[in-house]
Amino acid sequence: MIRIQNLDMTYRSAEVEHHAVRGLSLEIERGQFYTLLGPSGCGKTTTLRCVAGLEKPDQGEIDVGEDRVYSSSPPIWTDPFNRDIGMVFQSYAIWPHMTVFDNVAFPLRQMKPRPPRTEIRDRIMRILALVKLDELADRPSPFLSGGQQQRLALARALVREPSVLLLDEPLSNLDAKLRDEMRAELRDLVKRLNLTTLFVTHEQIEALTMSDRIGVMNDGVIVQEGTPVEIYGKPAHPFVADFIGKTNFFKGQVSNAQSDGDGAGLIQVQTPIGPLQTKSAENFNAGDEVVVVIRPESVLLDATSQPGPNVITGTVDNIAFLGNLTDCEVRLDGQLVRVQLVPPVSIRTGEQVTLSLPAENCIAMRG
Repeated sequence: MIRIQNLDMTYRSAEVEHHAVRGLSLEIERGQFYTLLGPSGCGKTTTLRCVAGLEKPDQGEIDVGEDRVYSSSPPIWTDPFNRDIGMVFQSYAIWPHMTVFDNVAFPLRQMKPRPPRTEIRDRIMRILALVKLDELADRPSPFLSGGQQQRLALARALVREPSVLLLDEPLSNLDAKLRDEMRAELRDLVKRLNLTTLFVTHEQIEALTMSDRIGVMNDGVIVQEGTPVEIYGKPAHPFVADFIGKTNFFKGQVSNAQSDGDGAGLIQVQTPIGPLQTKSAENFNAGDEVVVVIRPESVLLDATSQPGPNVITGTVDNIAFLGNLTDCEVRLDGQLVRVQLVPPVSIRTGEQVTLSLPAENCIAMRG
């Protein structure tokens, strides 16, 4: 379990002051895979480093397992090596002058009291077998592939049998195909070990495929928290809708606000492309300025639709074949609408098409 309350962290120098984390609170349940997702500079790695004890916050409380490892009031501080954590760094931080075995042995040899030599060897070989490196125990670490180095860094983090695992973008140095393979392997491993895991990444696919819950961060705060399905399918903020996946945005003004605000009712929004019936992320009044969002895969190409709300006509501006998808841009009234279609697609650039934007897939939110 990890619990963070009102965490605040500011970096200061003679020239500049950067407020990296702003009153952040979150709770990660035992055995849960939790991801902090956001762009560079949003505060996600700073939060992780505060949990690890590599940064000292200005304010707040941090609990790891049953232990309070930091508090600003009353003052509490636990050194990193005394926290019940394992950590994998973005660079892996593998010692090049050591073998695979000695890299994993290092944390155990630094423990006080140090475990007996036979116990150290047993634990190392057991964890190496878990990450499929037991046959490479005597290999010098520079002679490992990228995926093997990632497994080695993970083995070293796990050999002390921590209750919490911290992962700082550990897949970012791998090529695309290997990254896909390691995502599944890593999630499967931590789930089998029932490890509470805090994962930091800017890659949305990693967050969506690996996480039990996601906290989307921007400018030092969590903008939205939820399951991957909730984060992708029900964004509550334009930043979340824009950062995760591709999204169409239409600025407009509420003209009919008969909605209960829980997604069951619909409101009508006047936009530059015409009136749109949408779900609402909250309660709105007539005249409110909003942004309507809809995912490209939810836009339908439908030549049989009759004119009316959520039905628009435009001209195909661009077509890009992506293998499993065809990405189209349709221009109408000076605005481009992105549409994703499953091949084969018979439309051509310059062709006039009719688009239908299902009301249940449109969401109105404050800009």
